Amino acid sequence: MTTATPHAHGVHFGRTDIQNIGIGVGILMALVGLLGFIPGITMQYGNLQFFGPNSHAMLLGAFQVSLLLNIVQLLIGGTGWAMSRTGGHGARNFLMSFGALYIVLSVYGLSVGVDSAANFLSLNALDGWTFMVLGILMIAAGWMFSRHLADDAK
Repeated sequence: MTTATPHAHGVHFGRTDIQNIGIGVGILMALVGLLGFIPGITMQYGNLQFFGPNSHAMLLGAFQVSLLLNIVQLLIGGTGWAMSRTGGHGARNFLMSFGALYIVLSVYGLSVGVDSAANFLSLNALDGWTFMVLGILMIAAGWMFSRHLADDAK
């Protein structure tokens, strides 16, 4: 007779792998939102506007940001951190739903164009493609790491 250790199904530090991933993604998104408010890390900080295509501030000199986008990133990060602490199902729901949101924002941002008045979040092409990759990775992680949630609950 063998006894499974807590690590057998990905339980570390009292949390499942999916919770750790969700918390990590939440912290990363909150950090990105916070960095968007820091001059020097955000280049052309004087051009930072609340929303719209005329916000020409660039996080790390590459990602176009606005105050609204920074706030959205902070809210997504905080939501992810909180949902992932509630349990594996909360982490899975965060990764899957907000991963889908990032894909929708990506498609929207890439389709309206950088200079369009409809670009209310101030997304450039790099933002769009980064959101696409991030959304796909979040959904994949949510799916792959939630397969053993029923086993972990026992």
